[in-house]
Amino acid sequence: MREPRNYRLSLIVAATMAGTVLASGCAARVRLYDADHQDYHRWDDREDRAYHRYMTERHQDYRPLSQLNADDQRDYWRWRHTHEDAGN
Repeated sequence: MREPRNYRLSLIVAATMAGTVLASGCAARVRLYDADHQDYHRWDDREDRAYHRYMTERHQDYRPLSQLNADDQRDYWRWRHTHEDAGN
């Protein structure tokens, strides 16, 4: 039987690894499909900055993209394809 110390060490190692995976940016793994342009966009910090800029330019309060209706989402992707540097 293992000593309690080894169990604690295993638990600490497991928690550290889980924290690293979660902190590595799970949001960066989210990819959204733009049907009009037939491409994918990685939703990361850069895309989020671009989306905030889009909402600001339109004098709209921030709402997650997923809460916009399909027409408004298409408008964002059209805007995004003409403002590729918007996330900088």
